[in-house]
Amino acid sequence: MNKLEETLDAVARGAISPREAAGRLSQGEVRYLDVAALDLGRAARKGVPEIVYAPGKTPEQVARICAAMLEGTERVIVSGPSGEHERLVRQALPDVPVRDAGRALVVGAGEPAPTGGRLYAIGAGTSDLPVLEEAVAVAREMGVAVKTTHDVGVAGLHRLRGPLEELRAFDPDCVIVAAGMEGALPTLVSGLVAVPVVGLPTSVGYGLGGDGTAAILGMLQSCSPGLSVVNVDNGVGAGATAALIANRAALYRNDTESNGQAPGAGVS
Repeated sequence: MNKLEETLDAVARGAISPREAAGRLSQGEVRYLDVAALDLGRAARKGVPEIVYAPGKTPEQVARICAAMLEGTERVIVSGPSGEHERLVRQALPDVPVRDAGRALVVGAGEPAPTGGRLYAIGAGTSDLPVLEEAVAVAREMGVAVKTTHDVGVAGLHRLRGPLEELRAFDPDCVIVAAGMEGALPTLVSGLVAVPVVGLPTSVGYGLGGDGTAAILGMLQSCSPGLSVVNVDNGVGAGATAALIANRAALYRNDTESNGQAPGAGVS
């Protein structure tokens, strides 16, 4: 009997109250394997699911971790897998759907319950898409509705006009902007919208600084208030941060609407 079953059994027997059980469950269950200690309660405790970081792990380890996690959850996100990681996961879980999400995999079926949070995701160039799609996968797993656009970088600034109109109509709670090269697009977008913007620098570029150094330094030096920046290629961090913001905004919106109050103004 695992800890979840023990807790539910204790409630059924009257040994503990439902409130106490909820407190225990919010701390989460840790599942110990010989290669990992899985924090299965992270989603309930923090609002962000545990994500399997594949680099540095063998394909066999990643497959075992995914199989163990799927015993208690419907889906698992694998960040940064190689082709061999993906092959072993598919082989170990032949009846489980596996789909690509940029530089990540989503292993499992179904969709998360929507929270009402809204996120708009922008990629400066097509080369930024693998990292941006990973961020989107994380946000969607957290129940956030996401709209995306890409290839609207500063080399052709006029391309941003249509997406900005769509963004304002969508009225997101947060925006992610992924960019490599000099990383200018997040600053530009941040200066045009009235919601938090998460800058996601990517390792796309030429020569000196083309490993994402120029992009992250440009974003960190931004003079546009409201822009926060994650590390280079950190799609997981960008998606989790933006989704936490969006879900908190949705919670507020739902509370005010249920009380008959009008929520605050959206994107300007």
